[in-house]
Amino acid sequence: MKSLEDRIVSEGIVKDGDILKVDSFLNHQMDPALFREMAREWKRQFADAGVNKILTIEASGIGIASIVAEEFGCRAVFAKKMLAKNMDSDRYSTQITSFTKGKTYDVTVSKRYLTAEDRVLIIDDFLANGCALEGLMSLVRQAGATLCGCGIAIEKGFQDGGRKIRESGVRLVSLAIIESMDETGIRFREQ
Repeated sequence: MKSLEDRIVSEGIVKDGDILKVDSFLNHQMDPALFREMAREWKRQFADAGVNKILTIEASGIGIASIVAEEFGCRAVFAKKMLAKNMDSDRYSTQITSFTKGKTYDVTVSKRYLTAEDRVLIIDDFLANGCALEGLMSLVRQAGATLCGCGIAIEKGFQDGGRKIRESGVRLVSLAIIESMDETGIRFREQ
């Protein structure tokens, strides 16, 4: 998606350790107009899938997933990284490791909000090594729901996550795939 790639180039900051900082428009300060454009593209890509639930993980995916859910005319649910006192005890859970934070989380979704009747599109801001997506796919399997596919804003194509997910047979639509990035610039994969 050209407009997303343009924003990454103009506002993204490449940091040591294969980190791309895009917090000016994606995951700290958010640009709802860009999110709407992204949502429309995923709606176009998954129009035939019968999606009736959007699943993401807290926190950075929530803003994007909300607008995607609105575009699909359905609800969004997010996997929680921390248990609150009011969290249902009847829940699905799995562990994920965050590439950016280098931390492992227990993530949960209430069984009331993810069911076997759901046709799920997973949405997230980044894909690096695939741990978050694999964890979210595990929650979908535990619920007996149908996984329609995964939508990613920015995929780091030079890391293994996208390849692993695609090789598993899951439909993965990444709107911008970074082939390489360093202090000299960011290069995208042709799509």
